[in-house]
Amino acid sequence: MPATSKAIRRATAIAEHHPEELYGRNKSLLNMSKGELHKFASTPEKGLPEKSSKTSLRSIYKRGKARKSA
Repeated sequence: MPATSKAIRRATAIAEHHPEELYGRNKSLLNMSKGELHKFASTPEKGLPEKSSKTSLRSIYKRGKARKSA
């Protein structure tokens, strides 16, 4: 699943490469697998909105976690 906004792509790139620099509100990204982080972080930014009003990082993480447990 690719990132839906530039903000999500950048946050996942930070979580993948520099996890110590994440904001506290984004610490849940560290629970994602390396493969998932890479998929989000490698999304090209061209054409993505700055922010996505419909999704948040927390909701994306919860959806991925729900999929894993099902």
